[in-house]
Amino acid sequence: MMQHPSRPAVSDLIVPKLNLVAWELTRRCNLLCAHCRASAADMQYSGELSLDECRRVIDEIAVVANPILILTGGEPLMRQNFFDIASYAAKKGLRVVLGTNGTLLTPEIARKLKEVPIARIGISLDFPTAALQDKFRGQSGAFDAAIKGIAAAREAGVEVQINSTVSRLNVDKLEDLLGLALDIGAVAFHPFMLVPTGRGKGLCAEEL
Repeated sequence: MMQHPSRPAVSDLIVPKLNLVAWELTRRCNLLCAHCRASAADMQYSGELSLDECRRVIDEIAVVANPILILTGGEPLMRQNFFDIASYAAKKGLRVVLGTNGTLLTPEIARKLKEVPIARIGISLDFPTAALQDKFRGQSGAFDAAIKGIAAAREAGVEVQINSTVSRLNVDKLEDLLGLALDIGAVAFHPFMLVPTGRGKGLCAEEL
């Protein structure tokens, strides 16, 4: 197709830009979620980057662009040097976000996250009731712990968004999930489609 003489080339209009990086810092997790693509468990995994290697990755990201950096897992708060990594990224000028199941968010940890600073915490809630959430997440008390974690984060002054994995199991509960997100003071509600891989392969029949 010929280029119109007065029209700029597409390559002049669309400039690639790195806006978002999601980094799985660890595979280790304290929950056994039914949809986990990493089949994560509460155990040590080999091959994870050292602190110096993590710093080098952050340096390289900062050279390329200034994206939002989502630190996730597994459960990133189970990594002992999480705060070293997060603080280093923040000092490099990156907007650092935490992706977590919320169950480890105590008031003390929430205050430390504010000091980093963590710009926002994304917490996973897939069901609006404790019984359903706990069953899906593989641990009794997961729902109540996440709700307490959200309250701790908000008390510390850190924004919270709710992330929900959508499947046939909960698609009819999205309105209730959104209502819950509003009630607990979340600034955003992000639904994601189920990816049936890892432990999530067991939910293939529930994919929309």
